[in-house]
Amino acid sequence: QVQLVESGGGLVQGGGSLRLSCAASGRTFRTYAMGWFRQAPGKEREFVAGISWSGSSTYYAESVKGRFTISRDNAKNTVYLQMNSLKPEDTALYYCAAGKNPKGVITTTQHVGSWGQGTQVTVSS
Repeated sequence: QVQLVESGGGLVQGGGSLRLSCAASGRTFRTYAMGWFRQAPGKEREFVAGISWSGSSTYYAESVKGRFTISRDNAKNTVYLQMNSLKPEDTALYYCAAGKNPKGVITTTQHVGSWGQGTQVTVSS
């Protein structure tokens, strides 16, 4: 297991940008695929973006493709989510996730073994 701590959430106007960070503990971070999920009030947790252990493969939900970018720095045990052109519908609690998937990238909650506590992102119209 790996422990995850998110940061970088906040309140931003529509069209603005935020960068989320997720710091992981443990020397095994580089063996995990990483991902970001989000959950809005009254809705199920949904996949946002995933990245393979090496960073060579990424995958995005259609709703964020072209606006969000996931990346990782294995030397710093950190994964990032750069969010641009934010929309009010992006408002949610954002969770960092670590897991394994033989195909390389986390894409569903079934791939996740560890969750962070979440960081709130609120986009005003």
